[in-house]
Amino acid sequence: MRILGISAFYHDSAAALIDDGKIIAAAQEERFTRKKEDSDFPVKAMEYCLEEAGAALSDIDFIAFYDKPFLKFERLLETYVAYAPKGFESFRMAMPLWIKEKLFQKSVLRNKLRRHAPAYNWDNRLLFAEHHQSHAASAFYPSPFESAAILTMDGVGEWTTTSLGLGKGNSVEMIRELHFPHSLGLLYSAFTYYTGFRVNSGEYKVMGLAPYGEPKYAQLIMDNVVDIKEDGSFRLDLSYFDFCTGLRMTNEKFDALFGAPPRSPESRLTQREMDLAASIQEVTEEIVLRLGRSIAKETGEKNLCLAGGVALNCVANGKLLRDKSFDNIWVQPAAGDAGGALGAALIAHHHFQGQPRKLNGVMDGMKGSYLGPEYAQDDIEKRLTAAGAKFTVQSDGETTEMTATALTEGKAIGWFQGRMEFGPRALGGRSILGDPRDPAMQKTLNLRVKYRESFRPFAPSVLREDVADWFEHDGDSPYMLLVANVKEDQRREMTEEEQALFGIDKLNVPRSTIPAITHVDYSARIQTVHEETNPRYHALIKSFKEKTGCPILINTSFNVRGEPIVCTPEDAFRCFMGSGIEVLVVGNCYLAKEDQNPDLAEDYKDKFELD
Repeated sequence: MRILGISAFYHDSAAALIDDGKIIAAAQEERFTRKKEDSDFPVKAMEYCLEEAGAALSDIDFIAFYDKPFLKFERLLETYVAYAPKGFESFRMAMPLWIKEKLFQKSVLRNKLRRHAPAYNWDNRLLFAEHHQSHAASAFYPSPFESAAILTMDGVGEWTTTSLGLGKGNSVEMIRELHFPHSLGLLYSAFTYYTGFRVNSGEYKVMGLAPYGEPKYAQLIMDNVVDIKEDGSFRLDLSYFDFCTGLRMTNEKFDALFGAPPRSPESRLTQREMDLAASIQEVTEEIVLRLGRSIAKETGEKNLCLAGGVALNCVANGKLLRDKSFDNIWVQPAAGDAGGALGAALIAHHHFQGQPRKLNGVMDGMKGSYLGPEYAQDDIEKRLTAAGAKFTVQSDGETTEMTATALTEGKAIGWFQGRMEFGPRALGGRSILGDPRDPAMQKTLNLRVKYRESFRPFAPSVLREDVADWFEHDGDSPYMLLVANVKEDQRREMTEEEQALFGIDKLNVPRSTIPAITHVDYSARIQTVHEETNPRYHALIKSFKEKTGCPILINTSFNVRGEPIVCTPEDAFRCFMGSGIEVLVVGNCYLAKEDQNPDLAEDYKDKFELD
């Protein structure tokens, strides 16, 4: 049985295809259209999934959509009625779009599908899951657990903002829910907005900024803005927010509580924003910890699965793991709305159709999240030649050796290998790599290669077999969604003068033997690299270890700020020519920047809208 899952029309549209419960392919539409967080119907992602499965749309048994539009429309109407006449302007702006497209989404979907298979009867083939049901399914079904508690947290689905569930065998049961407007995702996004970052993309920045500050506003938040119960349930004081009725997240009362208006985007960051980031991060962690303890007690489960946008907060995930409420935690790598496409397909297969679930007994079912397109070597060579690239072709071993040597020389490497990752993290398929021992590498990659804020941290890719020697973590973290500290014997003791520094001044102080991936609080967002899921990336890090004694590389996504992660060899070459990347490795093609035609260079710094 083949099922195609789709998420669309809000942000980060995606398609995913499963065959008898096995995940065949999944990808976000933005990677193909080159439009960040593309929300349109995922035509190109769908076409890719069908091609990967060797199927036509008429061969698909069911199409599953990731949420229920009528329930969302109900929320819009009820929210307006509850606050009327306040909020009329936002209601007036939203209503035409809902009436034209979203309210009759079944017809919209059916019409789009009929363009690809006109003779096929889609009327009985379209299935709709609830938003958090899709998140829960994406968390549990691909996990390695026979049974687990499930926690999903995001901004809002139809009505649900947080859900607690239980997965057993092929069953996912929702136990408890919190409803709009009381939302941890929206609370975090409100502070994202208030600190001057873009909602739905800047939350990562708030999390990365938090260690530079002190949580001096945390108690103020808990005393006034959010009431947190012992079981982790919570209620927002809506008088501080404008997201129910207005066109912004916070209001003048919020400004008065924190003593100033929101920071202007792209203006200079101050210690105040760092302290605000630290504060909302601490409050978020407290809510997540209480929710985790509560669901552990309620279900008796020792395994936990996480999904929803808040599950991308890897700092909170790491603290939840160390809290020991659960023995094991598994996070869906595409935890946001893109993963809803996969969840919808899986809930259709296991829940709607009653099909059994099969564990592979080794790892999870995500195949390392390498579920996107890949390119054969001869195709890569043709594409690069047509783009005007100059390259040499090496054997597998030579490619690994040359790349590892370039890394030891301090070069920034564009690494394009195998299948593209599904989800927001680059995991060694579409990555920019660097030497973590170089104290200047973080600033170099941020400012010269990625064109982004200097404070943003980079993640380490570490051989799974070596992770416990370098970090206070001895388990799998293949998706870069758990944070742990660098081990004490790898840390560098700071001088009294360095310890007295505040905020962003801490950035340039080397804090360990691997300073480029050690955040200011000694933490790191770990990716464990497994030979079973990515043998080529594993071999590269192993070669680097043989040369340096260090089994770790800096790994950041292959893109510049505001650009989707590269998808094709041509995308990779353009980004290489438009940024400070010095070496590009695509398959077994090795490209040095100095060998390229300078006329092909692009002004990449200002090409994309800032995130």
